[in-house]
Amino acid sequence: MPVLPRRFYARPALAVAGDLLGCTLTWRGPRGAMSGRIVEVEAYLGADDPASHAYRGPTARNRTMFGPPGHAYVYFTYGMHHCVNVVTGAEGLPHAVLLRALQPTRGLGRWRAARPDLPLDRIAAGPGRLCRALGLDRSHDGLDLTRSALTVHARLPGYDPGPICAGPRIGIRLARSAPYRLWLPAEAAVSRAGAPGGLMRC
Repeated sequence: MPVLPRRFYARPALAVAGDLLGCTLTWRGPRGAMSGRIVEVEAYLGADDPASHAYRGPTARNRTMFGPPGHAYVYFTYGMHHCVNVVTGAEGLPHAVLLRALQPTRGLGRWRAARPDLPLDRIAAGPGRLCRALGLDRSHDGLDLTRSALTVHARLPGYDPGPICAGPRIGIRLARSAPYRLWLPAEAAVSRAGAPGGLMRC
């Protein structure tokens, strides 16, 4: 399927987040191509969102968020996990969508080799697991999602994502009740089935 164009990302994070569900993330890394269907995301709304890394303005860590849309923002958190986001919105408007979970679809042997301790549909069930399996780290921050080794592709023809659930984001302290986590409840790779700490709607 075609790579999503930059105009896809040049919209507010919440609009992009819902449209990313069911699309495919592909990483052409040293071990070969690995792809997965995006089944869970979280939106972060920059200066209007206390939970966003960009809430207090640009830093060396978050500068990719302030650049043009359609790039990867990769950060390190809790001293152990990398997480990958897609930058959205207009340049200077630091919106981003965290990729929380993938359902592996291509390069399944490579996925299994990356995490032989987990079932296939749990290997990328969570943002830290996702990056660990693919081998993404801070060195990949800023990759252009429209023309680099890391790309996002449109939904397959005829693919129906089914209902989309929305609920509170996970693992944050501020703005915890905002329903900015979106996921596909029919997909086994979703990191968590429910919406802890608040209401869920589907």
